Amino acid sequence: MPDANDVKARTHEYELGHSDRELKRLSTQARLIDPMTRQYFMNAGIVRGMRVLDVGSGAGDVAFLAAELVGDGGEVVGTDRSPAAVMAANAGAKAKGLGNVSFRLGDPTALAFERPFDAIVGRYVLCFSPDPVAMLRGLLSHLRAGGIVAFHEAGGLGAKSYPTSPAYDRCHEWIRETFRRVGTRPTMCLDLYSTFLDAGLPAPTMGLQALVGGGTGDLNGIDLIADLVITMAPVMEQVGVATIAEIDPATLHARVHADVERNGSVVVGRYEVGAWSRLPA
Repeated sequence: MPDANDVKARTHEYELGHSDRELKRLSTQARLIDPMTRQYFMNAGIVRGMRVLDVGSGAGDVAFLAAELVGDGGEVVGTDRSPAAVMAANAGAKAKGLGNVSFRLGDPTALAFERPFDAIVGRYVLCFSPDPVAMLRGLLSHLRAGGIVAFHEAGGLGAKSYPTSPAYDRCHEWIRETFRRVGTRPTMCLDLYSTFLDAGLPAPTMGLQALVGGGTGDLNGIDLIADLVITMAPVMEQVGVATIAEIDPATLHARVHADVERNGSVVVGRYEVGAWSRLPA
């Protein structure tokens, strides 16, 4: 197994990929996480009629959420670097009949837009950036004076089981270590504060939420985390965190559920942190 210190810079553009399976996982994730993101955006001040830039849209879930908040009189423009993600997001917008949402391919810091936005938002985006401060600074050029910046980030902090469920805790350990070795920031959820300040924004207001429940609940995030491990399994093996045989994707869900139920555990999910601020007028 390689030394964890051997991998210090990002070695993957986006280690979760954009396969059909990953886009489906993102939809399952949205069902669990959207209520948290919605609350953060509402607290940030995103209201009807606003024009919003969604960064790293993926399958479009955050853009669709923002579209509900801004209403028909508002507009959401989503961006992503993956053609597969943009295609899936545009198809999703069409299926939902959303005329106030569109998606563009490319790096949002380099794209040109016809006019400034009232708000810039993103979920699980800054953690994958090789330089989140520079990324945020670049995005601010698209924001009007007094505009809102609101990001929701997670990472690898906070997750735990009580009493201990070794199988559940091991999944989080694998994820945290893999993210660390490939250069993703597992502490981005709490690094949001310094990132906003270093990008030239006022100190953000922040909030923290987490999924929590027993083994039989449907909103405790066990399947969410097991799905993430399965998606990341090839990268985990590549960087020496765990082998495919150890992970055993075909039985992982069942094993984790059984372990949690056998131990009578309550499982707490990773920290889900929101941060929001306004560009000075």
